[in-house]
Amino acid sequence: MTRLTLRDAAPEDEATWRGLWDAYLAFYAVDLAASVTDLTWARLLDPASPLKARLACRDDRVEGFAIHQHHPSSWVAGDDCYLEDLFVADTARGGGVGRALIDDLIALARARGWNRLYWHTDEDNARARALYDSYTPSDGHIRYRLHL
Repeated sequence: MTRLTLRDAAPEDEATWRGLWDAYLAFYAVDLAASVTDLTWARLLDPASPLKARLACRDDRVEGFAIHQHHPSSWVAGDDCYLEDLFVADTARGGGVGRALIDDLIALARARGWNRLYWHTDEDNARARALYDSYTPSDGHIRYRLHL
């Protein structure tokens, strides 16, 4: 088996990323306007945007992504890193891709001096929670989202 490579998203990844993004949205039963997906992709590539994507690649195939952003925190002197979206293709699940993406993001955050990495998931997403629980227990917070 070929080694997994982790790297930033690049313009030539757009079609592959969109395929994975569509599968991610389908998993969560979310229907986004095409304009939102277009904007997300543009933000991921914009050097001025804090929203970035790391890709897990094997044999020229993108097997997963970790979309993240860093931001100032009111709880620490430095920045936090929010792992907003983590997705692994069906064909690559169970092969360590999700763990590799999180480990990569931990290393990236440490190298950039960010203080904490955090994320959330649906409470019934048992497979993802098993991975996440191997890093740290849930902090017990519940997310509230008010659409404006």
